[in-house]
Amino acid sequence: MQQTFRTLSLAVALLCLGSTAALAQLKRFSIGPYIETGAPAGDFHDTHDVGWGGGVNADIKLIAGLGITGSVGYMHFGGKTTTITNPDSSPGKYTYPNVSAIPIRVGVKYHFFPLLYVKVEGGVANFTNTKYRDGAAAIFAPGIGIRILMIDVEAKYELWHKDGSSGFWGLKAGVNF
Repeated sequence: MQQTFRTLSLAVALLCLGSTAALAQLKRFSIGPYIETGAPAGDFHDTHDVGWGGGVNADIKLIAGLGITGSVGYMHFGGKTTTITNPDSSPGKYTYPNVSAIPIRVGVKYHFFPLLYVKVEGGVANFTNTKYRDGAAAIFAPGIGIRILMIDVEAKYELWHKDGSSGFWGLKAGVNF
């Protein structure tokens, strides 16, 4: 997994650096910061609170509304505290460990209209808190968004899969330069 993380990181860095000089004059490349929030879904909702994160996003326009996108960021979900009522164990409280990860995503984006787009991304979420899980999870994240001038807002569902799945509904807002 470390090799996959390094390879994806290098690919995103080279994509960003190599494309900046060539495409900046044509306004076909944009990069900028984003913030996001995620509302856990399913079993993940039972164990974790709303998550917050941020990072850097890059877009490259190709042809006829089609483009590629990539992002690197940080995401954190706080663990909930629950009361154990299992008759086989002594009653008490249990706090689920926090989830902290560095998601690296790459995907395709298609603009239906100048403002509206759909996007599908995949990648890896490298867990930084080993009390939750060790290693990295595979990411699948479809979404829909709107971009007006430099402001980009996207609604998405993001699924992290490793030894089970953790999913969340997300809202991502960023500025693209």
